[in-house]
Amino acid sequence: MSGKPLMPKATAVWLVDNTALTFKQIGDFCGLHELEVKSIADGEVAQGIKGLDPVTAGQLTAEEIARGEKDPAYRLKLARPKVDIPLTRARKGPKYTPLSRRQDRPDAIAWLLRNHPELSDAQIMKLVGTTKPTIEAIRTRTHWNSANIKPRDPVTLGMCSQMELDMAVKKAAEKAARLRRKQGLPEPEAAETLKPAEETIGGGLTHSTPQADTEDKPLFDDMKAPQQEEENIPDAESVFSKLNELKKED
Repeated sequence: MSGKPLMPKATAVWLVDNTALTFKQIGDFCGLHELEVKSIADGEVAQGIKGLDPVTAGQLTAEEIARGEKDPAYRLKLARPKVDIPLTRARKGPKYTPLSRRQDRPDAIAWLLRNHPELSDAQIMKLVGTTKPTIEAIRTRTHWNSANIKPRDPVTLGMCSQMELDMAVKKAAEKAARLRRKQGLPEPEAAETLKPAEETIGGGLTHSTPQADTEDKPLFDDMKAPQQEEENIPDAESVFSKLNELKKED
């Protein structure tokens, strides 16, 4: 049980207007500073707040008020409630999803199944507030609205925060790593990095260095080779002279 009354400012307004208690007594009882209670009495704070009678609300007895008015050093004690209210505990189960977001839930489930298959059904249920049969129906494409389901990020849909999603993915990865170590399986290989250009362009052919190409070889040898071939080609005059010789022989 809390040691302060419900609606403390409204209670303080009523006590200021209807009792002779000191500002300190009222402040201690309501969890307010003494100067704040004085400001309430001066009308500077809590304007428009309607006073709440703590006696009729069952939070204070008339005898307790009378005792405090007689002794300024006395500290008021909150009355024990007549009915014990059980403490509310966090409900275990699927996360509550507002009605306006429930139509987007299948899209979020499909996105998680496609992009994070390592997540367990329980984690997906906690992230988007769904049930295991719904997850299974979307996974096997037997959901009644499968034709209209489009995978969408649950974070952008407002169904969970990025931190919640990251924590769930991290937890699933750590669980999978522990299971691999337990079964003696090797760790998954890291993604391959980009290969050098000489391996991707040219099919992995080896390239000689510029020094090896130019060593003991003139720079313009390739350009001289065609000229040498042209020197061996006969000209027109030599061709005609050769034909004339052949005619004379005939």
